[in-house]
Formats: sequence, C-alpha cells, structure tokens
Amino acid sequence: MSSGLPARRARTALCATAVAAALALPLTGPPSPAAAAPSAPPGTSLTTAFARAAEAHDVPRDLLVAVGYGETRLDDHAGLPSQDNGYGMMHLVSNPERHTLEQAARLTGASLADLRGDTGANIDGAAAVLRALADEAGLDAADRDRLGAWYPVTARYGAPGSRATARLYADAVYDLLADGVRTRVDGGERVTVAPRTVRPERGPYAGTDADAGLAAAAEYPSALWNPAYSGNYAAGRDSAITTVVVHVTQGSYAGSISWFQNPSAQVSAHYVVRSSDGQITQTVREGDTAWHARSANPYSVGVEHEGYVDDPAWFTDALYRSSAALTRYLTDKYGIPRDRAHIVGHSEVPGNDHTDPGPNWDWAHYMSLVQGDDDGATGTPFPTWGSDVSIRQGPTTDSARVASLPGPTTVRVACQVHGGLVEYDGYSNDAWSYLPDRGGYVSNIFIDVDDAWLPGVPTC
Repeated sequence: MSSGLPARRARTALCATAVAAALALPLTGPPSPAAAAPSAPPGTSLTTAFARAAEAHDVPRDLLVAVGYGETRLDDHAGLPSQDNGYGMMHLVSNPERHTLEQAARLTGASLADLRGDTGANIDGAAAVLRALADEAGLDAADRDRLGAWYPVTARYGAPGSRATARLYADAVYDLLADGVRTRVDGGERVTVAPRTVRPERGPYAGTDADAGLAAAAEYPSALWNPAYSGNYAAGRDSAITTVVVHVTQGSYAGSISWFQNPSAQVSAHYVVRSSDGQITQTVREGDTAWHARSANPYSVGVEHEGYVDDPAWFTDALYRSSAALTRYLTDKYGIPRDRAHIVGHSEVPGNDHTDPGPNWDWAHYMSLVQGDDDGATGTPFPTWGSDVSIRQGPTTDSARVASLPGPTTVRVACQVHGGLVEYDGYSNDAWSYLPDRGGYVSNIFIDVDDAWLPGVPTC
C-alpha cells in the first residue's frame, strides 16, 4: 500500500544521529492489517502525514515527529539504509535481531517496498509499531494521552538492547520534546513541535543511570561505558596503536551503540560521539580490536560520529570539539603523530569501500582543533556558548538568549544557507547559531561580527 506521499528530505534548523547491505527478511505469516492511516494523495504535506498516522494509531503526533527527528532529522536519505539496516525518516529496521520493518508490514498491510521508500507509509508504519509496543506495555487510552507514559515504549522502539542504551535513546527524544523541533523539509514546508515540559515516566528504565554510573568503567575520563557484544570485536591486539580512524555512524547515537550490541552486527568501534552536545560513549576497550576499518583494525582506534555523510547539520561544533579532545587524548596516550597520515577517514584506509566521513566533514577545522590551533586560522575563533549557539566572539544582541554575553560588539544577523560556507577573517566555516528570526521560528543564523551583511548570504 502506497500513501502517495513522495520521499522527502529535511533541511534542519535546530540541533538538539557505512551503509549496510539490504536484509529483506520474509514475513513470518500473512499480513493482518490493523487500522492504517488513510491513503494520502500525491503532494500531501509531511505535517498532514504525521497527523494522519497519529490519529489512525492513537499515538501522540509530537512524539512521532520527535522520534523521526532524533533518528534522521526527518531525512529519508533517498531510500538508503542506515548502518543497522533501518529505512526512511522513522528508521524502520530489518536485520536478524530487529524486525520493525516487517512488523510494520504485518500491522498496516503496506508492502516492504513502500515502507522503505514511501515517506507516508514509513511514518504510518512507525506509528503502528509504537502503538503495538504501547499495547504490550499495557497503556490504556488515558495513558496514551500522556506523553510521559510513552517513555518505555520509545526506549523499546529505538534501542531494544541494553537498558542503558535504551535510556540514552529515549532521553534524546524527550529532550527534543522539551526543546521543541523547528525544521524545514524540501519544498520549504515547516515541521514543528512546540516546546513543552514533559515528565518522563521511565518505568523499568528509572534505575538505569545513563549519565553517571557508566562513566567509571570508561578509559576516556568523560566517556560513558556501554560495551559492544563480545562477538563484534576481538580481544587483544596484534599491533601497536598508531592510527585514529574517523567514521560517521549513518544512524543515530543510541541506535549505533545498540547496533554494536547486536550479535548479528559483526561491527563495532571504540568510541561514539553524539552530535547535539558531544557526549562520548566507549563501546570497546582500546586494548581490544574493534571491527570498524578492515585492514586498519589491528593498529587503529575507531571513533564514530553521529550523523549521515550527506547532511552537514549533524557535524556540530560540539561534536568537532569533543571528538578533537578525544583524539588529542588518544594521540598523547599512544604517541601518535597529530597529522593526516595518522588521523584518517574510514574512506582513506586501504581495502575499504566506505565513503565516510565524506565531503561535508571539515578536516581543516577538525585537525586544527586536534593540534590545538583553535579553529585553524589566524582569524577570530568561534567559541561555543551554551549547547546550541556557536559564535565567533562574545557579542551582544537584542536576543534574550545571548544578551548576557560579554563583549561590547553589537552584531547584525544574516540567515545562512544550510550547509553553505561563510568566509570571514581568513577562513571558511559552515557554523551557524540558532536564534529567533523575525518570523518567530528558529532558523540557520550566522553572527556577523563585522556588523555588515555578509556578501551572498540572504537576510532574514
């Protein structure tokens, strides 16, 4: 069943997650369709698709959007699967251990092809799976009206492995509900979730400390410890550590950690870095051989970065800085030269066929951070203020969010094209700050400390 809604890609406006081979598993029985969202005509908006699916399956619309945004930034990635073989904006998964794609087919009657490639069917399928999980958890109609009650359901949907990983996933979704989502998809449509205060009802995940208790076991001081399945790496090393390999997860942070815990994965990495705030999780001991880069496995440490190679919005300043600090730690610890011969991308390792970290990865910026040169230029650096504002220096503006910043500079604000490079004071950068524009929503905004509109950058 096709919803008629074309595949879509999102162009994000707010940051708060190696393509696997297709594993099209057969259904275990004939479909027994539940109530599916009515078929949507061609050209139906994404907002309408979320509303239809939410109503059909009695799932909160805002939860659906937050789950999709956390998984893919509402980008279907042209139908290509994620690292753990998840498809579409809602990341319906088909691998030997997880079958939400097949489950969605049974529940809605949609074909596997439509669930993989049609955005409306993908959203409807995810809503059906969430509702089925809610029924298994015993949520009645009154419970389903409370966003907080969906926390354990969300955890099981996104990361059914360890409880710690599931909590990382669900916490990220509920952070999005608290912060709100404001994004644009192709064609200019705005998809929003209004910020609200939600008290997560964690249930069986309440005793899982995803942020503190796991840290003591990690080797890198600020990392969490969430180990990969023992069959997804080799104990010990055959060679000295001489290289750091940079990867992009092709999936979400918690989803990638969960994949490394999946016995069918046969892959792992030593560390994973989160996009929104740079949080780091260690999944394999540095003294063990993670399976991440084929020929380089024996002599390298693999560092995964949350995101997709085709979307630069995942590569935040927080991610770059946190990863660079980790790489500095590794190079100091193992005497690795801080150069591009020893800090390489997955695509640069001999015998590999992967493309990550891809053309959107800013190697000049990253290496300058690793080498301790701030932003790698003689110009004014971009310090970070808060969790989602990147600026060159400490200006003041009329915005309540940054009015307390030190510094006398009064700035002008220009809307930056998503992912476009801005030239300033000796080098390029595609960083943006998130401040309210004149339309009342959050968009990609660049702080112009020269107090002049940047050439070629559209105004708000």
